[in-house]
Amino acid sequence: MPLRRSGMLLAFVLGLTRAATAQGVVVAPHAIYLDHRTRSGSLTLYNPGAEPVEVTISSMFGYPVTDSLGDFTLLVPDSVDASMPAATAWIDAFPRRMTLQPLQRQTIRLLARPPATLTDGEYWSRVVISAKGGAVPISASDSTGIQIGLTFEVRTILPLIYRKGPLHTGVVVYDLRAVPQGDSLAVRVRLERRGTAAYVGTAKATLVDSTGAVVASVQEPVAIYYNAEPSFILPITGLHAGSYRLHLALTTERSDIMPDLLLRAPASRDSVAVVLP
Repeated sequence: MPLRRSGMLLAFVLGLTRAATAQGVVVAPHAIYLDHRTRSGSLTLYNPGAEPVEVTISSMFGYPVTDSLGDFTLLVPDSVDASMPAATAWIDAFPRRMTLQPLQRQTIRLLARPPATLTDGEYWSRVVISAKGGAVPISASDSTGIQIGLTFEVRTILPLIYRKGPLHTGVVVYDLRAVPQGDSLAVRVRLERRGTAAYVGTAKATLVDSTGAVVASVQEPVAIYYNAEPSFILPITGLHAGSYRLHLALTTERSDIMPDLLLRAPASRDSVAVVLP
């Protein structure tokens, strides 16, 4: 009798992109905001595929940080204590398990039950959507008769923000530097969050020549929960050797988040001289 083997593939989405697709399931929105007045929210799942998908909803505490290369990654503490702004223990999802049939849409209700002693502030959680479809057959290259299949499970991880009371945010720019590396300009900067809430916005780096003309630029979304040291890469192919200036601006603007959900703060800016060889 042929033997069927299976494996598992896990993919993680950190909530810094547009609506995600998990094993054929479209998830929206990609960031969830709850406030202490309503204490509820929702997200929508949709299966556009031709096969049923099993979906499980869970939660965990984590937040984005930058690694040694300046890339954003999700930090999940081994344990959560009372000093951490974690909302995970008191956020419930209904339903938590379901099978989405082809072309089916499902609304997931999120309900917050915070403790009565909850102080003003911003609290964080991560909603995990685990979607698993049928086994994908893989052809064997020999004549043993073994059939191999992979069962794919994709985990989409969305940020959930719970807010109580008046909040404010901001970010301070330190130690902006830029180093030419081949056909690119590698930019690093230290960002220190201020205020009582995470800084969610956009970072835009522009390189200008001696006349003030923009010759290269890059724009990326950022979410600074504590402090971070992100990296940005600007293409400089075709630029002549000489002196330039790099400008960095951080603003609380995001095209992928509803304006009324963003905490506004004054723009933070810095610049540094750059010499291309």
